[in-house]
Amino acid sequence: MHLLLVEDDLRLADLIRGYLESNGLRVSVAPRGDRVVEKVKREQPDLLVLDLGLPGRDGFTVCKELRPSFQNPVLILTARDN
Repeated sequence: MHLLLVEDDLRLADLIRGYLESNGLRVSVAPRGDRVVEKVKREQPDLLVLDLGLPGRDGFTVCKELRPSFQNPVLILTARDN
């Protein structure tokens, strides 16, 4: 299974990637929202794990842009408190 993790906190992204890879997943990381749509089209991940607070384009906007063409699951993982 290939997972695309969209997270701008590189320390957190490395921690999550390490855990998921140790459990058999292939993980790509994208740190900016404005580059995700192209990366998804190119890599066709099985699952997208998406942060909301991203540089370039926020996670809600990314999700709205992807939904017409990306039908795989999107998991929103964020540290927002509201």
